Amino acid sequence: MIVQGFDPIADSDARILILGSMPGIASLEANQYYGHPRNAFWRIMGDVYGAGLERPYAERTTILKEQGVAVWDVLKLCHREGSLDSNIKDEVPNDFATFFEVHPGIERVLLNGGTAARSFRKHVRALCPGLPTVALPSTSPAYAAMRFEEKLRRWRDAMLGA
Repeated sequence: MIVQGFDPIADSDARILILGSMPGIASLEANQYYGHPRNAFWRIMGDVYGAGLERPYAERTTILKEQGVAVWDVLKLCHREGSLDSNIKDEVPNDFATFFEVHPGIERVLLNGGTAARSFRKHVRALCPGLPTVALPSTSPAYAAMRFEEKLRRWRDAMLGA
C-alpha cells in the first residue's frame, strides 16, 4: 500500500533535526509521530526535555519546538505493507532543499535508526554535505537488541551535543 508521512514539527529557528524513515501503522492511525505506545521516542524526549507521554501530543510537540528540535521523516511517500522499515519500497523523499532554506539554523541531524540513516545518505546527504549527522539506535519497539537505558544515553548525548 502507498504510505504518506506527516508534515514536519518545526519552528523556523530549529537547530536539531530528528529524522525517522516513515510513520508506522500505529502512528498513522493516531496521526502522531511515534504513536506506537511501545516506541521509546517520547519516553526519551520526556527524559531529555520533559516532553513525555504524560503530556498531550500538542504540548509535547510545542516543547520540542521551544527547545529548537524539529521532527520529520526522510521519506514523503513509499510503498510498504505493515510497519516494518524492511518492507519499504519505492522511496520518495521529502523536499529537503526547501526545508533547509526555511530552517537555516539546523546545526545537526539525528537519524532514528538504520533505515532513516540509509535513506538520508541516498536522498538528502548531497544537499547538506557539511552538516553533522548522527545515526542513532531506533526507538522502534521492533529494535529490541539494545536496552532502553543505552538508547537513552546515546540519544541524550546526541541531543545535548555531548
